[in-house]
Amino acid sequence: MGAARVKIVTTEEMRLLEKRCAEGGLTWEVLMEKAGLGVAQVVKELLSEAPIPPGRILVLVGPGNNGGDGLVAARHLHDRGFQVSLYGGNKKPKGRNLELVMERALPFFSASEDEGGVVLQREIASADVVIDALFGTGMSRPVENPYRGILEMLRRVKSRLRLDSRPLVVAVDMPSGLNGDTGEVDDVAPYADVTVTLGCPKFGLFAFPGADRVGRLVTVDIGIPSSLTDPLSADLLTDGWVREALPARPKDAHKGTFGRLLVVAGSVSYVGAACLACSGALRVGGGLVTLAAARSLHPIVAARLIEATHLPLPEAEPGVIGATAAEVLGKALPEYEALLLGCGLGQHPATAEFVKLALLESHSNQRIPLVLDADGLNLVSRTYEWWRKLAEKVIVTPHPGEMARLTGMPVSEIQRNRVETARQKAQEWKKTIVLKGAYTVVAGADGRVALSPFANPGLASAGTGDVLAGCIAGLLAQGLAPFEAAACGVYIHGKAGEKVREELGDMGMTAGDLTGQLPLAIKGLRGTDSGRR
Repeated sequence: MGAARVKIVTTEEMRLLEKRCAEGGLTWEVLMEKAGLGVAQVVKELLSEAPIPPGRILVLVGPGNNGGDGLVAARHLHDRGFQVSLYGGNKKPKGRNLELVMERALPFFSASEDEGGVVLQREIASADVVIDALFGTGMSRPVENPYRGILEMLRRVKSRLRLDSRPLVVAVDMPSGLNGDTGEVDDVAPYADVTVTLGCPKFGLFAFPGADRVGRLVTVDIGIPSSLTDPLSADLLTDGWVREALPARPKDAHKGTFGRLLVVAGSVSYVGAACLACSGALRVGGGLVTLAAARSLHPIVAARLIEATHLPLPEAEPGVIGATAAEVLGKALPEYEALLLGCGLGQHPATAEFVKLALLESHSNQRIPLVLDADGLNLVSRTYEWWRKLAEKVIVTPHPGEMARLTGMPVSEIQRNRVETARQKAQEWKKTIVLKGAYTVVAGADGRVALSPFANPGLASAGTGDVLAGCIAGLLAQGLAPFEAAACGVYIHGKAGEKVREELGDMGMTAGDLTGQLPLAIKGLRGTDSGRR
């Protein structure tokens, strides 16, 4: 049986899922009970991590379904022995969940009866955990009073107590004031320590500036059947997703089993890019990696890359690949399963002519899966409708600036809607796109999207993109389809980055630190199954 997929949804998709659940007999009340119980369990586990388990919890209750989830969580936490109080606006959520809270005589304070917020200030300051259950997925307008005042008080008290980690803020579904689709935030939206998202994560949780306010993200299963979520096209990448997609590693394998990759990279100013890309490919299990670089760079890269083979290419001048290298490349390509082109290639006119001849005016590239990165992207972007001149088994790996050059769109517009931009262009171009950055987006030509769960500032340094390109190309050479190769490469690269951050922190991390962690990241994913897959 395959691992359960974690789907990412828009707010409209979430509403539709809940509606279909109700039509199938899984009522709103049942979903809310599961949601509130899940939140209570997360809070219980969070508090159990303290040296001396505390137990004071304040629930901020909104007027809608999010408030109802908070009422259920309050009830379950009270029944488990925690001291729980509630605070709401002028309206309390109606229904059985409020009655159950009142039956337990839990103190429920109201902003309309708390002049100057004296009670609210006291309750926040004395709490170990504040549960934000004011507004959830459906919030798309500015937060108004009295809820604005409640959130402003939370911020003031937290700021005053900043030397103490308490109270921890746990957001139900998402921090109040965060747009579930765009990641836009009201200025009073709290900075949560933990966000407990219900059923499926929402896109806004992975989009800035809202993503900065999410804290640690926990997804709670509220019972939505997989038959309803499986058809959705966007996945959050997980260990299980990648484990299932990784290529098999048979015991009777030889180096040819794991693919032959040709890497065209490097120039006089960017020798390291070529080395990092090849190392990334080797470290994800590539069987044979050949570096094709300018001839005069060969002594340097050969000394550095003793595990790779080498194909010196004709030069226009020292360290610059010349146009005649296209013929050499074309003759070599039939021996390989995949091609990576672009890392540190430079943008010399002679190199630009080489790329034009080798990729855009040659039929030899039509037979081989391709990863196009960095200067490769910059050079092809100069050709009108460049995507029509390349085969469909192509993975492009732009950062936002390169995506702007490929599309003609402003960087700000791309960043404002990363997922839809990548999805639309992948379908238009019939290519797989890896839009790099925090929460990297992988978009396929068939409309599928996969989102990386990692946002690591340590990866914002020179060379880490070269390692990523190598990871993706190494997996492509091992026979993975472009979308799976891209998604697995992104996830393994991100996982390795997390391992480095645990050891070194995120300041001073270098691309070279990543390569040694790649096999360990894969080992952790494969676990005891590594001998069979």
